[in-house]
Amino acid sequence: MNWKFSVLCSLYYKESPQALRQSLESIFAQTLLPDEVVMVKDGPLTDELENVLAEFLQQYDTLKIVPLAVNSGLGAALNEGLKHCSYELVARMDTDDIAKPNRFEQQVQVFKAQPDLAIVSAWIEEFEGDTSHIISVRKLPETHTEIYEYGKNRCPINHPVVMFKKSAVEKAGGYQPFHLFEDYYLWVRMLMSGAKFYNIQASLLYFRISPDVYKRRGGLKYALSEAKLEKRMHRIGYISFFKMVYNIATRFVVRVLPNGIRGWVYQKMAR
Repeated sequence: MNWKFSVLCSLYYKESPQALRQSLESIFAQTLLPDEVVMVKDGPLTDELENVLAEFLQQYDTLKIVPLAVNSGLGAALNEGLKHCSYELVARMDTDDIAKPNRFEQQVQVFKAQPDLAIVSAWIEEFEGDTSHIISVRKLPETHTEIYEYGKNRCPINHPVVMFKKSAVEKAGGYQPFHLFEDYYLWVRMLMSGAKFYNIQASLLYFRISPDVYKRRGGLKYALSEAKLEKRMHRIGYISFFKMVYNIATRFVVRVLPNGIRGWVYQKMAR
């Protein structure tokens, strides 16, 4: 297999230019450099963001821009970007996160050692402000069997630090419209299709958070979308009817809590 790889990013106008710069710097400072970086511009951007992109385009000919005329949402933007990825291995990267220097090298090494894998992800460290202020570590189980079972309760893959085989994602139908849960639904469909998963038992990425993160992970709209996902997982045979009812009932309460309380629960109990 060709071990060259692409990095897939999506950028929209609300992103911070400083965070974008830090993210790109972390990509181009890797111990194993990507063979291309596909940056989807999800709709028109601010001049400040365009200036950061222009600066990196001058320095790195491996940076490719895929412009979208209008903001289409993360799932649609990633599907379009995936079409422009030249290599079978694709690493996801959000434009406000910071990859640790050996992230890509460690993930490619795992693929080389276990070529039957379709997905290799890892733990992430959530930070506020700068990377010296770690709020929590999002740990996930290691082996495929553990991941398969864990996924019946919670999302088993940290999307911002995932590296996957393009063909396996396309086989499962790619990212499909599912408000706030496009990635989780993709992993479930891939697990059901027989794709093999692995989580490196170490943090390979700093994940930027703010109080807004907890707002996005709560509220009635979020709770209803999560319930819809649980129903879909039951329908395709991934979870039992009892598990579906249990998950909806227990999660609904947390999702509709006030933002501050939900943030405390998320940090202290869910981690």
